[in-house]
Amino acid sequence: QVQLVESGGGSVQAGGSLRLSCAAFGYTYNMYCMGWFRQAPGKEREGVATTNKRGSTSYSDSVKGRFTISQDNAKDTLYLQMNSLKPEDTAMYYCAARYGYCDGYNGMAYWGKGTLVTISS
Repeated sequence: QVQLVESGGGSVQAGGSLRLSCAAFGYTYNMYCMGWFRQAPGKEREGVATTNKRGSTSYSDSVKGRFTISQDNAKDTLYLQMNSLKPEDTAMYYCAARYGYCDGYNGMAYWGKGTLVTISS
């Protein structure tokens, strides 16, 4: 069993930055794919970014160039550095993971409870 715990959400003004963290606990061996998703009020959940332990990353068009996903394998921790934040980035952000390598945003087996990000204009 795996538990994912997010932290780092908060409220900032547009143009500001936040860094989200996601700590993974449990059997993380072979858990090569981790990612960030978000869900804004009244909208469906969407994928934001993923990373494989090989180091390859993928981003949604809406965050490309502003967000950076990274991980510290020694600490089993995933990060999302968010810069140039916009009001439309306001959402609950979730960490997710799956065994094996990423298949886009599909097949995530484990989810955190989320951390709220609010961007004011």
